[in-house]
Amino acid sequence: MPAGERGGGNTVTIGPAEPASKDGVAAEAKGLTKIYWTATGEVHALQAVDAWFPAKAVTAVVGPSGSGKSSLLRILAGLDRPTAGQVRVGGSELSTLPAGRLRRFRRRVVSYVFQRPSDNLISYLNVEQHMHLAARLRGSNKELAVESRELLEVLEIDHRLHHKPHQLSGGEQQRLAFAQAIVGAPALVVADEPTAELDSRTGQLLLSTIHELSSLGIGFVIATHDAGVMKEADRTIYLRHGAMEAERHLDERSLSVIDGAGRIQLPPQALRLFPERRAVIEIDDEEIRITPP
Repeated sequence: MPAGERGGGNTVTIGPAEPASKDGVAAEAKGLTKIYWTATGEVHALQAVDAWFPAKAVTAVVGPSGSGKSSLLRILAGLDRPTAGQVRVGGSELSTLPAGRLRRFRRRVVSYVFQRPSDNLISYLNVEQHMHLAARLRGSNKELAVESRELLEVLEIDHRLHHKPHQLSGGEQQRLAFAQAIVGAPALVVADEPTAELDSRTGQLLLSTIHELSSLGIGFVIATHDAGVMKEADRTIYLRHGAMEAERHLDERSLSVIDGAGRIQLPPQALRLFPERRAVIEIDDEEIRITPP
């Protein structure tokens, strides 16, 4: 279902409802900061995050609980606004969009798949009705109707056309959630632990379909703890304490991230070498060495 609207080897031909991205970037965050105010004080969920999410690619977002994954996903999907910084998705700057245009953005440009499959569905609608609703929100036409049926076939739930959510297994509910999320080819699909409720075969089927669809122009951002998703992702972004720690590309390169103030996050295994939180930095030509004092 488009964000905020509650309520293999097969081939699918799709056409975007709006231009998916500019210059191959589905989404981009600059200085993204999110602060929550609680009774006990401020919680810095995100701290000056700079990241980009390419179209035609799957980006995994990983990190321990409290690292900021959910906050990042909600902001990318237009479900929450940042405290500071900028976020651009499908060519739209979200931080400046008025409420009306933001609702249209959530319907046409981005989709959000919740972790619990049932949270993506409306209890009194059957599978076919869910797909009709998603297509209508994206700008219903005959092509989208055909595409909807193809997606159900690819995800192997076309035989459940007249079943309601309570008649579906958790895996079938999640596959339906993805089918309605990608109908109409939004610029970005944001998913929170999408394979958590699926068996290994169904999870692999979903990942294969995601990769196929990403090659047609959709950018996927997936928060996950699933090693299989991380292995298949084109890029992996690591968050820790609300900040970018590192990123890894499919070619196995692992890059630490330097923020605008020149700070770099050391991975936990390296941080243990600096118990006093002090370091000696030596610059030699084009090489920098960081060692304990």
